Parts: sequence; C-alpha cells; structure tokens
Amino acid sequence: MMESDIKELQKHLTYKTELAWDAVGGQRDEVFQFCEGYKDFLSYSKTERRCASEIRRIAEQKGFVPIEQLKQDNAKLMPGMKVYYMQRNKTIALAVIGKQPLEGGFNLIGSHIDSPRLDLKQKPLYEDEGLAFFDTHYYGGIKKYQWVITPLATYGTIIKADGSKVEISVGDKDSDPVFCITDLLPHLAKSQMDKKMSEGITGEGLNVLVGSMPLDVSEEEKDNIKERVKLAVLQMLQQKYGITEEDFISAEIELVPAFNARDLGFDRSMIISYAQDDRVCAYTSLQALLSLNNPDKTCVALFADKEEIGSVGNTGMESVFLDRFVSELVALDGKYNELMVKRILLNTKALSADVSDGLDPNYAEVEDKRNAAYIGRGVAINKYTGSRGKYGASDAHAEFVGEVRKVFNDSNIVWQAGELGKVDEGGGGTIAMFLARYGMDVLDCGVPLLSMHAPLEVSSKADVYMTYKAYKAFYEKVK
Repeated sequence: MMESDIKELQKHLTYKTELAWDAVGGQRDEVFQFCEGYKDFLSYSKTERRCASEIRRIAEQKGFVPIEQLKQDNAKLMPGMKVYYMQRNKTIALAVIGKQPLEGGFNLIGSHIDSPRLDLKQKPLYEDEGLAFFDTHYYGGIKKYQWVITPLATYGTIIKADGSKVEISVGDKDSDPVFCITDLLPHLAKSQMDKKMSEGITGEGLNVLVGSMPLDVSEEEKDNIKERVKLAVLQMLQQKYGITEEDFISAEIELVPAFNARDLGFDRSMIISYAQDDRVCAYTSLQALLSLNNPDKTCVALFADKEEIGSVGNTGMESVFLDRFVSELVALDGKYNELMVKRILLNTKALSADVSDGLDPNYAEVEDKRNAAYIGRGVAINKYTGSRGKYGASDAHAEFVGEVRKVFNDSNIVWQAGELGKVDEGGGGTIAMFLARYGMDVLDCGVPLLSMHAPLEVSSKADVYMTYKAYKAFYEKVK
C-alpha cells in the first residue's frame, strides 16, 4: 500500500484524541470569557449552601420560577416554561419544559455541589497552652497533610437559641483574617516523617488555630479566670454575631481554602481553585440549560448534595428529591399518578456530570495511559467508575454510550474516554448509580482535573468550555 493509503486507513480505523485548544481555534476569546464567569462562580460558591443559592439567583435572573409559586397560581406546564425546585437550601433542580409530553422522559444532567472540606465539631472551641482552636471533622476523601498550614476561610449557618439564623463568612476578603492548622518544624519532625503519609497528620490533629489574645482583665483576676483566650474569642463572636458557645451545636460551619479562583500558567490556559470537583460540572450544566429556549424534550439540571460522603441524607441522591421534583412537574401537568412518574424516570436519559481524573505526568504510574483521560483533550466520558471490579459503578450500556458519542461527534465536540486509574489502584464513585436505579440510561461525563480533592484543583479552560458545549448538545440533540 502507498504511504498515503496507510495514513488514510489509520485516520478512518484508529481512535485518537484531539487537543481541545486546536479545536476551539478562533474561539479562544470566547473560551476565556466563559471561564471568567466560571471563576467568579467558584470564588463565591465555597459551600453547598452558597452554591445552591447562587444557582437559584442566576436562574431567577433568567426567568426561572419556583414550583411552589406555580402551584399557588394554579398554573399549568407549558412548553418553554422554566421552573426550579429547591430542598433544604442545599439541593436544587431546574427544568426547561419541552414540546414533547413528559411521559417520554427528560434529558437530565446531574452534578453535585458539595466538596471535600473541614467541618466544625459540635463543641469545637477550646484553649490549649494559651492558644484557641477549632476542633474539626473532615468531610469527604482528603489527604489530611494537604490541609496543614493552608490559609482557611470559614463559612457557615448558625441557628441561635431563639431560632434566628446567622450567616458567617470570614477569610476570603483581603481585609479578613484567615485561619490555619499548624505543622511541626522539620528540625523536630523525625518521628513524624518516618510515618506513612496517611499517618503523619491524624484526623484528630486537624485543629484550626483561631486566636491567641487573652481577655483583658485586672491583675487580681488573671490567676482566677481560666481559658481567657477562649473567652476572648467567644466575646468577639458574641459581639459580632450575637452567639454563645451553645449555639455551635445547632450550626453548620465549614472551613475551606481561603483562595479565589485564579488563572494558572504563563498562558493563563488553566484554572486553579478549590472545589472544582464538582462545581465545574455544575456551572457548565447550568449554563447549558440556561442557553435553551424551546427544547423538544424537557431538559433538567440537577444539583445534589452529599455525593462526597455517599449521597446520603435528605439532600443527597439517596433521598427522594428527584422523585418529588418529577411528581411536582407531573402534578402541574394535570396528570399525576405514580405510574406516570415512574415512566418518566425510566424513559429519562442522563449524564452524571462529574469530574474525571486527568493523567498527571508526575504520577503516571497509577494510570493506564491507554485508557486515561488527559487535561486539554476535551470532555471525558467514563463508561464506568467504581473501584476494584467496578464495585459501586452503574456501567453504562453500549447503546447509550454510542448515542452520546454520535451526538458529540455530530456537534464537533472534542471528547475522550477515560477511567479512574489502574484496575487495582483504587477508584471512585459518582451519582450515576443512584440515577440508574430508576432504570434510566446514564453515563458519567465531565471535566478531567489534576490534583482532584486537594485544597486546590487544576482544570483546562478549553476542557471547561468544551464540557459546556457537550452538555448543550446533549440537551438539544439526544432523542
């Protein structure tokens, strides 16, 4: 065969990924502009509560109305109508009603808006050797040593004894103080450094330094009043927020890295930020849904809580939130019955919008290079996640993977296939398995990241933009 024939054969028969930056070509300015909005979203949405409220704010600006309002107005669903439903201020679903009957199912993209972090314990504040600390319990899968000596911000909601609510936000403004977990100096760290990395910093050692100045008292009182530093911190909290130590018991206070999202690299081609897992997929799916006007099928964007700890609780995907949301839509459509809800869920086609592990050349030994995802090569589809024998995966069917692949190819989406590391190396899960329980087809699809679950994670702007385009194509073209 001629060399030209062989090259043509390779082109048609072999699978090769493409660089997303090459594909966007003259749209690079559009990519950078899109990611400015994404960075703002990241910098504000440091907790699942703030993320859900920001999604609601953005949606309302675009004409979405709460289902409760439609019920009060005795409104009926109409094609093009934009609605949302929120639960416990932590989980939210948005829908653009399509022209086709609801019974045919939805095109649904589901992401999660919780991220690994440090939570305060119920009785967190204590004093030790003249220093005041917060005692914490980490949330989700973290490498504990990464959180040591990292500047931290604190966000939270406190319900006081009288039932009133107080919101706390300290650490991200330039004028704010920050907090940190101290580390041991290397001169005295021989025993610590001889330990395994997983044991060098313990969960009970993640104590956050919050103060060192004692309450100002008279000379006569100094020997009689104990824990003056703790008392001084409590006094400041009472003066600013009107809270007492007991109020911590009815509080949700989270400690997160005190960094805003920033460009990474001389070429500004990447983003470094806390909580890109999974707010990158939340933002891109939100923007894809907002771009729709009168879709054929009803399109839904679902933003769930608690994925990082197993999707448990009444705001996680283990709850009946999705069932309730669909039931409310069916009731507004005037045809409610339980069988109808089940048919809709069965006929729905879904993307589990979650990040993928991008191959890092510094740690390539944990990856199967032929089957890994790479940053800068577009949105990644994962036919299965899970760990060691696909445990905890939904394992998408070939027919649905083929349908999504065709939509992406027809829409000039740069995409790649990936999986989470070598077979026996580890793994992870998403909300796909919980969506699959309804019988719907579901495929994991999202942005590949470097340093996933670290206090700061890295994404490619080209991948972020291509994921938005992929989600938009899924909404508009999946039948």
